[in-house]
Amino acid sequence: MIEKIKQYQKEFESRIATVGPGEELRQLRTDFLGKKGLVTQVMKNMRELSSDQKREVGRHVNELKNWIESQLNEKAEGLKGPSETAGGSTFDTTLPGRKEARGSLHPITQVMEEIIAVFVSLGFQVAEGPEVESDYYNFEALNIPKDHPARDMQDTFYIGGDKVLRTHTSPVQIRVMEKQQPPLRIIAPGKVYRCDSDISHTPMFHQIEGLMVDQGVAFSDLKGVMNIFVHQIFGEKTKVRFRPSFFPFTCPSAEVDIQCVMCSGKGCRVCSQSGWLEILGAGMVDPAVFGFVHYDPEKWTGFAFGMGIERIAMLKYGINDIRLFFENDLRFLQQF
Repeated sequence: MIEKIKQYQKEFESRIATVGPGEELRQLRTDFLGKKGLVTQVMKNMRELSSDQKREVGRHVNELKNWIESQLNEKAEGLKGPSETAGGSTFDTTLPGRKEARGSLHPITQVMEEIIAVFVSLGFQVAEGPEVESDYYNFEALNIPKDHPARDMQDTFYIGGDKVLRTHTSPVQIRVMEKQQPPLRIIAPGKVYRCDSDISHTPMFHQIEGLMVDQGVAFSDLKGVMNIFVHQIFGEKTKVRFRPSFFPFTCPSAEVDIQCVMCSGKGCRVCSQSGWLEILGAGMVDPAVFGFVHYDPEKWTGFAFGMGIERIAMLKYGINDIRLFFENDLRFLQQF
């Protein structure tokens, strides 16, 4: 009889592995534990056994019965349908599981990395410098002495003595030129600070400034690099123009404009009906700047440029308020 019990156990294992929900599972329970089930028949036949045999066979039968009960309950739990879960709530077991929410890079970081990649592909190297700068590196070495009216162009955070929060990343260019002889090509990305705050300005923002110094560098080289940059970021069909301007550390200087990305040059509120949008400033390095770093202006020439990352991102994505970048609203950030 014990051999028969073992045989029933193997038979049950085989059937429960492929049994389906509902009627199939109920029939399996009936076949083994019902009034005429196999386990029930074994228990009835025990009446013909001796006392010693009853104890031995009874132990095996009880173990089989309890094991079958647990297996049936476990199978039933795994086969529950949408309306059979705890509390009567519905749950579709065929639905995919919930995935962990994935983060992403901030749109400013994305645009900065995209711009850096463009210039790195042109042979520029990334350089960094301190955000707390001396007056010398932030102004004087860039041809902006203490009494120079150009200082009024930037509202500066002074933090005691001759220390300032840098108003641009141009000081990095001076630091690199002090330590390295030409030729050189660098870009200097980073945070900068100015006392300004409205829909298009924030007290802290990001810039990338670039510098190229070599023999025979001309304004045409600057125009070529700027055209490549604009077409990589805004598309091959984007038109570019250069307007004469003034910066203390470049001469000649220019503002670089692109055809309005909102109206394709037709004129709209964003471009003040002009069809053009300013994106950066640039120019040939003033020989006076070379004097601070002991470069021979008769031998070396170069160009420099600088742009605000937020400005580029706003134009690239059609954003009309710079403050959205810093409010940490997930509804805004998740779009990128």
